[in-house]
Amino acid sequence: MKYQLEVGGKKFEVQIGEISEGIARVTVNDEPYEVKIENFTEVIGGGPAQPPVQASVQTPAAAPVPAASASTSAPAPAAPMAGTEVVAAPIPGLILDIKVAAGDSVFAGQVVAVMEAMKMENNLVSNVSGTVQEIRVQKGAEVSTGDVIMLIG
Repeated sequence: MKYQLEVGGKKFEVQIGEISEGIARVTVNDEPYEVKIENFTEVIGGGPAQPPVQASVQTPAAAPVPAASASTSAPAPAAPMAGTEVVAAPIPGLILDIKVAAGDSVFAGQVVAVMEAMKMENNLVSNVSGTVQEIRVQKGAEVSTGDVIMLIG
């Protein structure tokens, strides 16, 4: 269920997804976040007339930087050069479409890939204008949080 919230005069569309081990997967205005529920043990311990989860929404400053994931099946790809934008998977999911090719020019805010996560399609956008340097996944690939989708320079 999506909630329409207003905080400090700003409107937000919020959807609360899976909650596991004190981490809630939340989407705010189509931007995914992992939110730590600090009183999770109190909430799961229960109490009279308590809702299952009490969440407060704060104005998101910037998307959190995803942690890098380790892969045991292949060596890690080379680190991106300075000045290169990394488009990374914000949460685990399935790549549904790659909208650009290596060498294509892109602009800031352009959708460069689409992934499915938590039964929702999520547009992955470039934060910079530049040229697609490298694409590290293909359509149908399973990705983990922080996996590099592509590099834009």
